[in-house]
Amino acid sequence: MAPVLPVLLPLQPRIRLAQGLWLLSWLLALTGGLTILCSGHLLVQLWHLDTFLAPSCPFTALPRLALAASAVALGTGLVAAGASRASLDAAQYPPWRRILGPLLGAGVAGGEGLLVLALGLTLALPGSLDMGLEEGLGTALAHYKDTEVPGHCHAKRLVDELQLRYHCCGRHGYKDWFGIQWISSRYLDPNDQDVVDRIQSNVEGLYLIDGVPFSCCNPHSPRPCLQSQLSDPHAHPLFDPRQPNLNLWIQGCHRVLLGHLENLTSTLGSMLAVTFLLQTLVLLGLRYLQTALEGLGGIINGEGETQGYLFPSGLKDMLTTVWLQGGGAHRPAPEEVPPEEAPPKEGLPET
Repeated sequence: MAPVLPVLLPLQPRIRLAQGLWLLSWLLALTGGLTILCSGHLLVQLWHLDTFLAPSCPFTALPRLALAASAVALGTGLVAAGASRASLDAAQYPPWRRILGPLLGAGVAGGEGLLVLALGLTLALPGSLDMGLEEGLGTALAHYKDTEVPGHCHAKRLVDELQLRYHCCGRHGYKDWFGIQWISSRYLDPNDQDVVDRIQSNVEGLYLIDGVPFSCCNPHSPRPCLQSQLSDPHAHPLFDPRQPNLNLWIQGCHRVLLGHLENLTSTLGSMLAVTFLLQTLVLLGLRYLQTALEGLGGIINGEGETQGYLFPSGLKDMLTTVWLQGGGAHRPAPEEVPPEEAPPKEGLPET
């Protein structure tokens, strides 16, 4: 049975393989550490923006899975660096011979599997992020006025901080505030006829105005900020409500947050792809080094040539061997097989 993808490895190529694998393993460890930082940064950002994401949004699973995959890659790099360095010394390598096989199996099944799954999520989840922000921002803006309602009393502060920090206003623009009541009822005078008329004119009994909260104002603008009567062309003679000169943040928070999180996701996806490539190379190199040294009894400078390979036999031969071994278990024991009758011997002629 011929091995799969054999490579002839004389003495000098074996030594160069071990040395190059040591450098590549440390590079994998470094990349795994950087991917951990990217995953942690994205996870922290999602924690801060948890109020503006729908509870059913599955996007938060991506940084957690990427964090686990990068931690496994970091561990793989450190273990491979130790094994490749120990392979250069016949006295240090014997303890590694017993654990390299299970470590390679765990690295391929666990580490590579987690990286592939994390890369798949970076391609599949941006759509859910769009819908999650759409729903979460709408809910947060609707609870902006509920400063005394348990569970929503911090909505106003969080929305104001969001708009000031990310330089955005509303969900898709400042006119989103025209369709919701964002002023708390405790600040409305029930004896004011204008307040009563506005509430009665709305089928839902909401107090709607063509104004925005203070956090929509651009503090760097040299002109005073306009917050009320934004749809009335005669209320502010020096300003044209049809032009973006109201000193308000122009972009909506949905677009700003989506772009911010997609940039972080793109960076994380690139780091995961590089980590996957490096981990694949390290695991392949470690497997070739292990099988080459097994042919020499674990001594890298042993006499003679040896070869490294991925599997000791082809897939067909491996399946045939397993099938035969499995079928051999159902064969009757040798003592249970009835002995065959010996053929009768011809009698010798009497003398």
